[in-house]
Amino acid sequence: MSIAQIEPSELRTRIQQGDAPLMIDVREPEEVALGMIPGAVHIPLGQLAERVGELDPDRETVFICRSGYRSERACEYLEMSGYDKVINMTGGMIAWQEDEE
Repeated sequence: MSIAQIEPSELRTRIQQGDAPLMIDVREPEEVALGMIPGAVHIPLGQLAERVGELDPDRETVFICRSGYRSERACEYLEMSGYDKVINMTGGMIAWQEDEE
């Protein structure tokens, strides 16, 4: 199974152009407290299974975590659940913050 990927710079461009996909941040609350991408929705990875009903299977959805590992697990889980428009943000918030500089 190959998970679609998006680079932080590409996501940033899409947000600036008003073409932002749904963004789900799967980090823990203490991580999110340090900052989130504006417009992202916080659903900790451990709550994803019970909150999957909040997601629209027909909407392109980008998953975000600290480094890209947990968000990729989230994408794999959702693909197995029949979601086909899930995308992992490569490198997570570490790469997002590096891209800002």
